[in-house]
Amino acid sequence: MKIEKISFHGIDAVLMETDVYEAIVVPSVGANLVRLYNKVKKVDILRTPTEAEIITFQERPQVFGVPMLFPPNRIEDGTYTFAGKKYEFPITIPAQNNYHHGIIKSQPFSITRTRYSSDAVELEATFCSNRYNNAIYENFPHEFVCKIRFILTDNEMTQIISFNNLGNKPMPFGLGFHTPIRLPFLENSDKGDYKMRLSAGKRWELSDRSLPTENLLELTEEEQLLRNEGMTVTGKAIEIALTDEALVVDGKPFHGAILRNTKENISVYYEVDKQFKHWTLWNNGGEVDYVCPEPQTWAINAPNLKLAADVTGLQAINGGKIWSGTTRFYVK
Repeated sequence: MKIEKISFHGIDAVLMETDVYEAIVVPSVGANLVRLYNKVKKVDILRTPTEAEIITFQERPQVFGVPMLFPPNRIEDGTYTFAGKKYEFPITIPAQNNYHHGIIKSQPFSITRTRYSSDAVELEATFCSNRYNNAIYENFPHEFVCKIRFILTDNEMTQIISFNNLGNKPMPFGLGFHTPIRLPFLENSDKGDYKMRLSAGKRWELSDRSLPTENLLELTEEEQLLRNEGMTVTGKAIEIALTDEALVVDGKPFHGAILRNTKENISVYYEVDKQFKHWTLWNNGGEVDYVCPEPQTWAINAPNLKLAADVTGLQAINGGKIWSGTTRFYVK
């Protein structure tokens, strides 16, 4: 078991290591888990920035590692009203007049705890938002503490994420992860050897601004493969928004994505808890070396949808309360 400070292409980072897994976290860029490698099966799970890509990573961290999106995906016209209060954000996609992905993915976190034992290494990273640390507070005036605990064992990497509302007013809450899983994740294999299963339920109809029209559709015949033997996720553009509906894996409910190498029969499992009620599946045109299954607690543009909160996933963290959620990576 090992946990130590390292330089990752010139940036301070933390190396976590067990007999089976190696992980690298970059605290200064959203506490991003930029690498997760299974040394036994030689599976490189995530899209990790190379030295030549390090500036791109710092400027656009959402396409590397496991960047946190707060809020996830798009907000129509960069504004919404919640509990009588209007929230306004800068337009980041001018062609669509939308705001997207939030900026916590780029903020510096502090390492507030490290621990190791005979069977695990653990790292805790913390970000505080308040009027004196106002990168987020400026547009989202709530004081909160976000913590990410990374727990690495020989079996898996677990991320436990928490948001503590330090104020006395309800804080609208939507969280996601823009997770580029490497394609291929095994050396000497072809992208065509991979298929993905995903706990997809229904598909949101999207407008030309990539916003839900509020119509929920049945999965197409091809999309149904996500729930069965798996769908090919390369070679053509994919950008679909989906609700979550558990798969059955090994006789148990499973919320998440499974990317399988069909020739070697080795799979990367990306499991999330059932609070992540929505997905975006995106592959950046289909010719890149990754695919992004993106778990979200709320649907795209949830605060502006005229649908029930139990459909959109819109929720609030009341003053003094804590929201906590869990994601896991493992290889079988």
